[in-house]
Amino acid sequence: MTGLPALRGSVMAGKALSDLTWLRVGGPADAVVLPADEADLAQFLAALPADVAVFPLGAGSNLIVRDGGLRAVVIKLGRAFMDVSVEGDLVIAGAAALDARVAQTAAQAGRDLTFLRTIPGSIGGAVRMNAGCYGTYVADHLVEVRVALRSGEIVTLSAADLNLRYRQSDLPEGAVILSAVFRTQAGAPANLEARMADQLAKRDATQPVKDRTAGSTFRNPAGFSSTGRADDTHDLKAWKLIQDAGMKGVSLGGAQMSEKHANFLTNTGGATAAELEGLGEQVRKRVFDTAGIWLEWEIMRVGEPSGASEAQ
Repeated sequence: MTGLPALRGSVMAGKALSDLTWLRVGGPADAVVLPADEADLAQFLAALPADVAVFPLGAGSNLIVRDGGLRAVVIKLGRAFMDVSVEGDLVIAGAAALDARVAQTAAQAGRDLTFLRTIPGSIGGAVRMNAGCYGTYVADHLVEVRVALRSGEIVTLSAADLNLRYRQSDLPEGAVILSAVFRTQAGAPANLEARMADQLAKRDATQPVKDRTAGSTFRNPAGFSSTGRADDTHDLKAWKLIQDAGMKGVSLGGAQMSEKHANFLTNTGGATAAELEGLGEQVRKRVFDTAGIWLEWEIMRVGEPSGASEAQ
């Protein structure tokens, strides 16, 4: 892509997004932009033609980019957006700060955000997806976020503005999350560290943490309130439906549904995005055939299939 606005940060034209996603698949973006700071990003967005699509990319932990790539300017936040600080009962985290680091920094200060410790990815993605674990969700703690709108304006949105619900939020189209503020409960640092250690041990025992995955592949199909809190009156779990459908461990090319946890889609080596998405669709069809339920993707899938851009 040519003719992009001036930037103090850096621009990578035609960057392969397989380099930036946990599943290591994905064709090139039109451009990947790494702004130097908030002002740099705001000026860039304001000058970018309105018809150019913008795609914010966090850690790439919950994402399949299709093999034909992404016709957009990808915004990738770096070191300037990784600060984490604690002010009283508030934890302020930059959007690029990893969830695990935010949990650890909070715990060291005696503040409880331990639910974030085992969630892959960064704070921007956690807010966008109302991430949760062990019965606690971003919606339970989020106070507000600062975002850069597609117009370049930087605004503060309250948690209520985002309408957080199970794995969803209502961020404005093209908005880039810059930072988030969380309200926390107090806890003894040693106790919080012990809780996180226990969570890590449980995760490592049940999930394929050493494999190339993107976290949970499908959403649990029912049993959640509007804020994403689990409803104990419902029992449907995606992993159980997949396992009962006989799809645990099934492969398509280099893609496989993990033999350790049925709801983890893995790249065993050399998988294409088409194989990963295709296997996921086979799982959805099989679960529908056996249980009458269409699973919904939790992994975001974006971009064009291989050859799409050449065919246009």
